[in-house]
Amino acid sequence: MVGGELSERARRLQVACLASGTTVALAESCTGGMVATALTEVTGSSGYFQGAVVSYSDAAKRDLLAVDPAVLDAHGAVSAQVARAMAIGARDRFRTTIAAAVTGIAGPDGGSDAKPVGLTYVAIADVDAIDVRRMVWAGDRTANRLDSALAVLDLLIERAEAVDRPPRATAGAGATSGGA
Repeated sequence: MVGGELSERARRLQVACLASGTTVALAESCTGGMVATALTEVTGSSGYFQGAVVSYSDAAKRDLLAVDPAVLDAHGAVSAQVARAMAIGARDRFRTTIAAAVTGIAGPDGGSDAKPVGLTYVAIADVDAIDVRRMVWAGDRTANRLDSALAVLDLLIERAEAVDRPPRATAGAGATSGGA
């Protein structure tokens, strides 16, 4: 179970998505499904959430999300380029309005001078644009994963709240009057 900030943001995302008709997919690496768990713990999430891929390995990124092996080789799994490709792959696979992806080094091991523990990339893709954001968290593994999941939800909320809402039908619109 998730609680607190994750649940609050998941509910806020759901309200925005249902109001605008937005559908969502995810590609998660360092968060290991934490974002998908938060979304599906809110009753009614099936109204907008289509699914997620937890692509922890390079092979999963390649095989399940169509991340180009050349991109993985050139930039590494924790990179803006791979986050971007993961978001596009999730959006294409699930055929959603928007998709978000997250890849990072949660720690405590795996960091380097060039890519320190806490380095995380979050990407979001929709029909109009792809946005990638770089963060470096300073917590332990649990805190870094939570901060990454919250960043994904914040970016999804930002994008979903910006979507134009579909027009509402008005009573009697298009109706003709006629006597009987």
